Amino acid sequence: MSTTARSARKNRLTRLEIALLAVGLLALSVWLSSIVRTRLVQRHESSMFDKDVQHLANKPSPFAGRSTRGCGRSPSPGGCPQAPVAQNGLIGRLSIPRLGLQAMVREGDSAGTLSVALGHIPGTAMPGQNGNVGVAGHRDTLFRGLGAVRLDDVIVFETLQGTYRYQVDNTQVVKPTDVAVLRDRKFPELTLVTCYPFYYVGAAPDRFIVTAHLQPENAAVPLPKPGVNSVEFHSLRHIGGHSGSTVAMKSD
Repeated sequence: MSTTARSARKNRLTRLEIALLAVGLLALSVWLSSIVRTRLVQRHESSMFDKDVQHLANKPSPFAGRSTRGCGRSPSPGGCPQAPVAQNGLIGRLSIPRLGLQAMVREGDSAGTLSVALGHIPGTAMPGQNGNVGVAGHRDTLFRGLGAVRLDDVIVFETLQGTYRYQVDNTQVVKPTDVAVLRDRKFPELTLVTCYPFYYVGAAPDRFIVTAHLQPENAAVPLPKPGVNSVEFHSLRHIGGHSGSTVAMKSD
């Protein structure tokens, strides 16, 4: 190979290396900006939530005299009638104390919602109600540590209607087509959903499921859940736009 040919090849390799480096740096910057944005949104919403809780604690319960327990954040938690939450509206804060995991929960499982918060899966019960409360999150951000969850761990779900404590019963790995994990079994429970494996590059093929029951001291008053029983869950397929996307729930 002539000197000129070797020099041309070297130049091509150098340009390729520079291009690959630029692509890598761009991808890293996008990922870092996403992480920073998520943390800022989480910090802001958590602070605002604490202020709302304190504000309600200083006001008489709007449910005084009604046949529900735990409304208005009274000491005796239970099921409370909850107005429908708008898409992407704030529901509350979920935490697993042993793992140091804490994140705000919004309504919906769209890409926009899951990019900055955990998402309450539409069609599932609300916290404290009889039924299955479904919550989805990204494996590489807010649910990063979920894989370390253990049997009997406590999951705390704080809302403006009350604080509910769930105890972990089971973890399992399922296929995106296994929607039975979100079925309503007519008693208060919580199901967490994220992609699996946790460190898989790209769209992960499976789903990691955590199932927990509402602790007895939080036993809910049976409440109607308009529209929930008519919802048909079609898949747990990832919703795109993020390597940690989790679920796409559709209703008829």
